This record gives sequence, C-alpha cells and structure tokens, in this order.
Amino acid sequence: MSGASGAVARRVAIAALLIAAGNIASRLIGVVREAVIAGLFGRGADVAAFTAASAVPAIVYDLLVNGAISAALVPVFSAYAEEDEAVFWRIAATVINLALGSIALVVGFLIWQAPAVVTVLAGGFEPELREQTIVMTRLLLPSVFFMGLSGLITALLYARQRFLLPAFTTSVFNLGIITGAVLLQSWLGPLSLVAGVLLGSVLQVALQLPGLRDATRVPFLSLDLAHPGVRRILVLYAPVALGIGFSVIGIVLDRHLASRLTPDAIPTMRYATALIQFPLGLVAAAVSFAVLPTLSRQASAGDEEAFRATLAMGIKVVMLLILPATVGLAALAEPVVALLYQRGAFGVEDTQATARALLLYLPGLPAAALDQMILFAFYARQRTLTPNLVQGAAILVYAATALPLLFLTPLGVAALILANSAQWIGHALILYLLSRRLVDLGGLRVGETFWKCLVASLCLFWLAWQLSGILAFSGPLVALLGAGGSGALAYAGVCLALRVEALDFLIAALRRRGFFPST
Repeated sequence: MSGASGAVARRVAIAALLIAAGNIASRLIGVVREAVIAGLFGRGADVAAFTAASAVPAIVYDLLVNGAISAALVPVFSAYAEEDEAVFWRIAATVINLALGSIALVVGFLIWQAPAVVTVLAGGFEPELREQTIVMTRLLLPSVFFMGLSGLITALLYARQRFLLPAFTTSVFNLGIITGAVLLQSWLGPLSLVAGVLLGSVLQVALQLPGLRDATRVPFLSLDLAHPGVRRILVLYAPVALGIGFSVIGIVLDRHLASRLTPDAIPTMRYATALIQFPLGLVAAAVSFAVLPTLSRQASAGDEEAFRATLAMGIKVVMLLILPATVGLAALAEPVVALLYQRGAFGVEDTQATARALLLYLPGLPAAALDQMILFAFYARQRTLTPNLVQGAAILVYAATALPLLFLTPLGVAALILANSAQWIGHALILYLLSRRLVDLGGLRVGETFWKCLVASLCLFWLAWQLSGILAFSGPLVALLGAGGSGALAYAGVCLALRVEALDFLIAALRRRGFFPST
C-alpha cells in the first residue's frame, strides 16, 4: 500500500470509528432521555402532546436539510473543498442562505397555521389536549433554525474531513432535552421538554462552531443560485426529497390514527420504539465501522467480485447482531422496560403495556436492520431513486395493514404497531427483490449464516426465558444481567461451535482497529 493510499485508508477508518462512537453515544443517551421523560411524565397526555408537536420541527428539518446532508451536500462540498477554497465557501454561503431563508419562511407559516397543522397531525385529540399541542408546536418550531444550521455545519465539517464534533451532535441534543426536563419540570411542567429541545438545538450549533475556526473569509451575503455546484446539490437531493416526502406521509398517518385512540397510545408507541431504535443504532454503527468504508471504495473502483463479497459479509454481520438482539428483547421485554422506565410516574401497568407493544414491534426489527445494509448497496452504486420509491410502496403496506386492523378489530394501538412492523418487513422485502438486479449474492452462503444465527438465537431465547422466570424475584437488574448475560454467552458459544463466518470477520475488524490484542 502506498503512503497516499495508506493515509486515505487511515482517514476512512478514523471517520468510521468516530461516526460509530457518536452513533452509540447518541443511542445510549437517547435511552436515558426516554427514561427521564417516562419517570417524570409516565404515559400521560403531556407526552402525547409533546410527541405529536415535536414531529413538526423534525419533519421540516428532515425535508429542508437533513435529507440533503449525505446525499447532496457532503459530495458536492467535498469536491469543491479539494479544488478551490474561495469557490467552496461561495457555494457553502449560498446553500446556507438559501436553506435558512427557506426555514424562516416555512417556520413562520407553520407557526401561523399551527392549529391546522395539529388538526392534520393529531386530529383525534380532545380539545384541551389539542390546544396544548398547538402551544408546544409553536414554541418548538424555532428550534428548526438551529437544527438546520447545525446540519449545514455538519456537512461543511464532513467535507473538510473533520468528523469528531459532528459525531456527537445528537448526543448533545439529547443532553439538552434531559437537562431541560430535569431542571425545569417543577417550574414549567411539560413545557420543560420544549425548553430542552430548544436548548439541545442551540448546543448542537455551539458544539460544532470550533470546527469552523479557520473560516475567516466566508462571503456571508453570497446567493449564487446559478452556480453549477448549487444546481448539482438540488439535482442530487430531488430523489431523496421524494423518499422523505413518503416518510412524512407515513408519520402523519401514523400519528393521526394514534391520536384517535386513548391518550396513552402515542406515549406507549414512543417508549417501545426507543427500545427498537437502540439495537438498530448499534447494528448500524457496527456495520459502518466494519463494512461500509470498504464497500464504498470497491464500488468506486468497479471491483464487482469484491463488492459482492463485502456486501454479503455486511448482511451476515447484520444477521449475527440483530437476530440475538430481537430474541433477547422478546425473552426479556418486561425486565428491560421495568429497568429503564419503571420509576416515578411510570408504574407497573405502564411497564406491562410498553412490554406488550415492544413484542409487537419485534417482528419488524430484523427486516429494518437488513434493510439498512441493502440501502447501503444502492447508495454505494449511486442508485438513489429506487430506494425512495420503495418507501412509497412501504407506506401503502402500512395503510393496507393499519386501516383494516384499526377499524375492523378491537386491537387498538396494537393495530398500528403491527402495521409498522408490516411496513418494515414490506420495505425490506421489496428492496431485497429489487437488489437482486443490482448485485447477485448467490453462492456466498448468506442463507447458511441466517440458519446458523437463528439456531444460536433460539438457544439464547430458551435460556434467557428460563432464567428470567427464575430470577424475576430478584428484580429487573439481576434478571437482565443473569438471564441476558447467560443467553449472550450461549449465543456466542453456539456461533463458535457452528463456525459462523461473520463472527470471525467482526472480531478481525475490531482487532484491526485495536479493540482486541492481536494474536
């Protein structure tokens, strides 16, 4: 390996490590955030109002900034950062001015029309809860300005190969919410959560500003909309915006239907979803750490065989990690929920309801995790339109499942959770079928790895289930450590006995990064 290529490989490895560390930190702090909210407000109507209201700024941010970061901003910014510093900053200033101007217009309009927005998003709320949601929505919307600015700074820092500060923006955002809730709840009540979001959005910007310390000649008033770089960003973003638009439709439909149930429906879904997102985030971190840098290089080099082998290994690593996580959560759902949430305003009945919701989400968890790996393959080949069209089809799967179950059965919130699982499974299945035209994974023993990991996972489930019952009297922490730890050891032992290839690959990848000593 030449000195130049070695330096590139080291930069890629460091970037992957920092992004993975940030992802893990944000997921851990995110679980703490949900535990704090649960302890202070339980599954009450206040959490329903906050969850519905906070969806509005999140949607605006995703549409105007977040979706463009990796798909459009970073590629174009990176290209110009390596060529001409002055042109780079002129494009950056144009994009920042355009984005922040658009945010200001949209936020102003939504604050004005907040009652109509809440009617669309949560039209089933009772009048008092609806008014509370309107107030929260209006107070939360200014956070989009800081969230958008933070996202733009993240793109600039990524383009300049500075990964440390952006990796932890989500962590400080979550810390802001925790701080606001803990310190201000006695004075502001549920509005302390709103204050926390505003604080967190400001902290995201403050954290990253030191990374721009050498940006001394930025033409802040630039608005060169005719520049080819600006036009290229808009072209690259168009298919991503389409997919986000479909996601927004799904979010609005899901929230609206949930608002027509009892007030505890949305909080129940929120807390259970947080537990689903945790293993998803860890798997994404592991895969991006061990597989993605190599996959991107091979796609750029046109090395088809190596691309096939690396993609297959990425899928195997996902199965190695997500199958035990799924069955482990199934076996230990109640002690996990009790340990994380059951305190303060969150009682035993809340634990049982959230554990039941978690079980209904779990069938979609492996599909959602594998979906991420297949998406990486499409994006590595710069095929961005197909995955975003599939998102539209997945929303149809959700609607086709949710509407009959909700209105023709007595399932209630369970109908919406099952529909979410069906959506994840449908999205993964459709994308997998389409990916077979993109890359052929035949002969790479993906199916063999699945069955081996499934057998090992069933051993984990049986042992964890038995031990959790025996240790239940000792409290959720002892039950979780004893049953979960024993199950994890059993899983690892069976995988070693069955010679699961992905386990050897993952250990080797971690050893190369210095996590394990070399033999």
